[in-house]
Amino acid sequence: MQRYFTNEPIEENNTVTITGEDAHHMIQVMRMSSGDDVYVVANSQTYTMTILEGTSKSVLLQIKEKHEQSTELPIKVSIVCGLPKGDKLELITQKATELGMHTLYPFEAKRSIVKWDKQKNEKKITRLQKIAKEAAEQSHRSFIPLIHKPISLTELLEISKSYDVKFVADEEDAKLEQRQKFADQLKKVYDKKSILIVFGPEGGLDRQEVQLLLENEFQPIALGPRILRTETAPLYALAAISYEYE
Repeated sequence: MQRYFTNEPIEENNTVTITGEDAHHMIQVMRMSSGDDVYVVANSQTYTMTILEGTSKSVLLQIKEKHEQSTELPIKVSIVCGLPKGDKLELITQKATELGMHTLYPFEAKRSIVKWDKQKNEKKITRLQKIAKEAAEQSHRSFIPLIHKPISLTELLEISKSYDVKFVADEEDAKLEQRQKFADQLKKVYDKKSILIVFGPEGGLDRQEVQLLLENEFQPIALGPRILRTETAPLYALAAISYEYE
């Protein structure tokens, strides 16, 4: 069944109305009609709902069944990604959403070649948020990851204060013969509720950036002995966390 997210309240008679693009998708694209069932996520809770009536602008649905099983990672994982070239940020957004990411912070790192036009920020973030929504629907998430505007190092340090665990993926650690396994570090944080992981752009993180992060309670992590691309590293980390926690 198709899955849709809504911010609309559930009425006392257990109905909800979906409008806009999702209503158009149900009626015009999927050719649904009265009596058809869909998954609807409201307030991070998943329901099976039946279409009572609808047009391409508005669809009225009624709750048929509430699903108790969660599809979310048991720990909130936020990704900080140095601004990459091309459409790599779109790829990261899509695949990281499928793997359970909670929040994405694009990071204006020193070695980021890409510089975002401040005037186009809103348009780009809107596109990334749409990609996250579609990926959340496809992967049967009950939460759409939050995509933030690019942040500076100063803003990153301030944001990090609200996280229980903070990691920085440092390629220099991957080159060491004696390095701590990421899996071993994850085993030490089972009692925590949130993780923030920083990844550099194509050129990696500047050594001063790494040093400042380490001075602010970030722990270095090595994602194996191989050097991963900037769009691969976050997916590796999320997959490792999923394996360890799920």
